[in-house]
Amino acid sequence: MNWRGFGWILFGAVSTPVGLLWFLQGADVVRIRPILCVANCQPLQGGSIGWMTAGALLLVLGLAAVSVGLRRRRPGK
Repeated sequence: MNWRGFGWILFGAVSTPVGLLWFLQGADVVRIRPILCVANCQPLQGGSIGWMTAGALLLVLGLAAVSVGLRRRRPGK
């Protein structure tokens, strides 16, 4: 078993849905109340270019990591 390939796939499998969630929240498609909050936290009102950008970057990075991991796990490589 190639552990590096597995690590890339695991990183991609975690970061891809998180990136998609951040992107959709930044685009104001999904609204979720804050879960872990230590102060008087309010949900994000309206879209946010910053969260959309961070989400898009993490989404692409996660998909690339899965791709790299799958290539490293191929037999004979």
